[in-house]
Amino acid sequence: MIDRRAFLAGTGAVLLAAPLAAEAQPAGKVPRIGILIPTAAPPASQPWLDAFREALRGLGYVEGQTVLFEVRWSPAEKGRYEEPLLSLIRLPVDVIVVPSTSAAIVARRATTTIPIVACAGSLVESGVVASLARPGGNVTGLSAQSVEFSAKRVELLKEVLPSLSRVAAIQGPATENLQAFLFEKQAEMSARAVGLQYQLLRVKRPEDLDGAFRTATRSRVGAVITLPHPFFALHAARVAELALTYRLPLESSYREEVDAGALIYYGVSRSDMWRRAATYVDKILKGSKPAELPVEQATKFEFVINLKTAKALGLTIPPSLLGRADEIIQ
Repeated sequence: MIDRRAFLAGTGAVLLAAPLAAEAQPAGKVPRIGILIPTAAPPASQPWLDAFREALRGLGYVEGQTVLFEVRWSPAEKGRYEEPLLSLIRLPVDVIVVPSTSAAIVARRATTTIPIVACAGSLVESGVVASLARPGGNVTGLSAQSVEFSAKRVELLKEVLPSLSRVAAIQGPATENLQAFLFEKQAEMSARAVGLQYQLLRVKRPEDLDGAFRTATRSRVGAVITLPHPFFALHAARVAELALTYRLPLESSYREEVDAGALIYYGVSRSDMWRRAATYVDKILKGSKPAELPVEQATKFEFVINLKTAKALGLTIPPSLLGRADEIIQ
């Protein structure tokens, strides 16, 4: 058994008191919400975590009085969730909120009794839940269906770069082979569907990123995309820096990358997902069972263009595309 004090110091786990309404809780019992996030930054700086807390306040919860937030995060690039999850289970918490399919898989293996709310990408395809309508077990939440909008990502990249003929996709460390396989195959199918040659590059550590971009350059690809993996959110600044260094237009899988300098981003609004996740937590704290709460599909997506990066690369973004962007970074 890991000493809790030593574990917290070693993994960067953080405790935040955050109170909320708890009608279904026994008198005098303050429910604990365990939150797992993969980030190297302090949890309080995450906009989507702020959105989650704000949504709970809107549901009548009061921080520090009727609920406690137990926030854990792992700065490890391989997304090692086991120890942070075990620390939440040992407390114990009343519900755990996780940020990805990989984290949901690990959480489901770690506990079959504590309810889990996932803000993830492919819950059905990876077998985390039986179906959207009837998830079964102790996991429910929201699914971004990342493998389904992969085609849209490639289509947008082709619109930005009409002459593009070859694209490379970078995959992060394989924490779950099935999930990685789904994203890889969907990206390849989407690229070939619009007539692009496709190359897959894998990285295991941050040190491998430079080699991946160097290989892409030698292969004469016209653009690079990152496949969904928390690794790229953790190392967004380095990924964006290398893309500019090698003068390769980069389509990011995480908002952090385009903020750091990637050319474009198209994906689910994580703030919206976490805001909606608060309603699941509310229902569970009031007595609902995860198995009976249908998984919702993400409905809000973001298309962001980094115009500063486009100018640095000498690219002209079509006005029609700029008009469709949800945000333009100048």
